[in-house]
Amino acid sequence: MYLVESKGGAIACMLLSLSFLGTWPAIMTLLERRGRLPQHTYLDYTITNLLAAVIIALTFGQIGSSTAEVPNFLTQLSQDNWPCILFAMAGGVVLSLGNLSTQYAWAFVGLSVTEVITSSITVVIGTTLNYFLDDKINKAEILFPGVGCFLIAVCLASAVHSSNAADNKAKLMAQGIDTSVVKEASPNNGDPENGSSGTAPKAKFGTADFLIEVFGKSTLIGLVITFFAGVCFSLFSPAFNLATNDQWHTLKEGVPHLVVYTAFFYFSVSCFVLALILNIIFLYRPVMDAPKSTLRAYLSDWNGRGWAFLAGLLCGFGNGLQFMGGQAAGYAAADAVQALPLVSTFWGIVLFGEYRKSSRRTYILLGSMLFMFIAAVGILMGSSGHRKD
Repeated sequence: MYLVESKGGAIACMLLSLSFLGTWPAIMTLLERRGRLPQHTYLDYTITNLLAAVIIALTFGQIGSSTAEVPNFLTQLSQDNWPCILFAMAGGVVLSLGNLSTQYAWAFVGLSVTEVITSSITVVIGTTLNYFLDDKINKAEILFPGVGCFLIAVCLASAVHSSNAADNKAKLMAQGIDTSVVKEASPNNGDPENGSSGTAPKAKFGTADFLIEVFGKSTLIGLVITFFAGVCFSLFSPAFNLATNDQWHTLKEGVPHLVVYTAFFYFSVSCFVLALILNIIFLYRPVMDAPKSTLRAYLSDWNGRGWAFLAGLLCGFGNGLQFMGGQAAGYAAADAVQALPLVSTFWGIVLFGEYRKSSRRTYILLGSMLFMFIAAVGILMGSSGHRKD
């Protein structure tokens, strides 16, 4: 099979992973703005997310000869390695739960607070756990300053979000629109540039306004959900690390470690099963009185399906490349791919016109945020080590 062994190859995998993982959320946002039911979108996304893992396993995992110490993907499927398989599947489950939780957390405490807390928990806990699980192969004097840069960048991202929201409010006020009845600019709230408030008599399902109408703006509930999501995100990479390197010695003597492609396959299978079950349930029993749907309606809904398939492929290949780079150079260094705003901000500007005609303060904060994320990515990748055989 093909294994990434060099530091340069690992960094290339991380950079590709960063670009893919920063792009697929923009595609999902595009579909949301077009009004497609989220259950339909996530079912499509889930299918190709698993397909990406299968493609990686049957290509990279099958290239070359199979040995007793490093078996190919298909050979390893029949081996007695269930303890490590369960670690990989647990990683997939917590990632799915984290993704689901963040969809609701931002409604209660806001996007900026959710981003700051979840990203901070993910990088601090996840990177630290991976550093010790990998027997400190990453350079601590480089790694942890990189984590510090990341935390500064996340705080700046929160400031950018708040400043941009104030700019949007000022644009509406300049055009004589009563901002007391206008919520923060969003896909469903019109365009401040054109003087459209986008107010509607009833909040649309899936928006913050809808959830707040149902539950009220409970900061405590939002914080609980946010911390839960952050813990989930911080655990999926260490769980995958345990699956591929068996630091806790759960495998029987003579059984080889899971190769990264086998572990990623089981990781993706657990993601697929959980997401499939939840989204099919939500079709027929939607949460909070959302519009019902059916499998027949889903199968006939081709509006934006190709984009949803593309998002699933990008996320799947992005996760796979992150793990390939992490297995070679240390999973702590691979956490550099968490700097998603580097890519998502680019797509937000290009696709959605974000920060258009914003204030000088917003542009300064935005530039500072991007600079710190670039520094964090460079420093974290610079801490890459070399895993011992």
